[in-house]
Amino acid sequence: MGMHAPMISARGKEISSQVVISLLKIPPHFTNFHRTEKSEMEPSIITTPPSITIVDHELPCDSHNTYDVIFFGKSVFTTVTSDPTIASQWISEIDRSGSHLTVGLDVEWRPSYNRHVAHPAATLQLCVGLRCLIFQLIHSPSVPPPLIDFLANPNHTFVGIGIEADLEKLEEDYEFGFSANAVDLRGLAAERYGRRDLKNAGVKSLAALVLGKDVDKPKNVTMSRWDNQWLTPVQVRYACVDAFVCFEIGRVLNAASPAAAAPPSVSASVLEF
Repeated sequence: MGMHAPMISARGKEISSQVVISLLKIPPHFTNFHRTEKSEMEPSIITTPPSITIVDHELPCDSHNTYDVIFFGKSVFTTVTSDPTIASQWISEIDRSGSHLTVGLDVEWRPSYNRHVAHPAATLQLCVGLRCLIFQLIHSPSVPPPLIDFLANPNHTFVGIGIEADLEKLEEDYEFGFSANAVDLRGLAAERYGRRDLKNAGVKSLAALVLGKDVDKPKNVTMSRWDNQWLTPVQVRYACVDAFVCFEIGRVLNAASPAAAAPPSVSASVLEF
């Protein structure tokens, strides 16, 4: 899937500017809109800090949408879908070479405020290089076999923070994923840096340590309705950044080679592809 042209078609009109959405200071009404309301909104540009922004391509179809998530100058092309065919196509494009891949992985689900109620996994995020898939499992009619096979491929290394719990969640809710070749970045960082405290680290602290990047984790987004049929751009940005940061930390720490040497300096972790 290639990059889309900068012209955006909305309501039958050609728009000359893309929709750039700030991850900070977004009006409350904007963060809560659904796809059914998108066609009623004129594209707008909001001034943003340059570190992390998102561009909504507003595709004229219901099967999927695409975004560019700009992470400190690097553009991560992100596909959001609940369509098994679109997810299979993404896997095919990523895995076409058959070579070993390091894959950033994360899972989101609707928060529960009742200990007796557990909501199923809503989204699975996968990131390889500058490509990210946000697959809305909860709205998909099925889990496509290429996705199941991709996670079961022993040649690929899946990296994440608390990844064992995420894979257990996938197995419990959808009966796939548990056999993935997984590396928890917390334990890997603890080993590389000789710091046991990193076994309890989160995305924010590991991104700062390994990448030298400040990653915001707003609680209102963390605890948002991940089971909504149409994710907001803020949710898309959050989900993509989590998976991309996991991929990048795994790449820098050489997660595919557990016996690798000492940790890199922040200066060595510049995002280069």
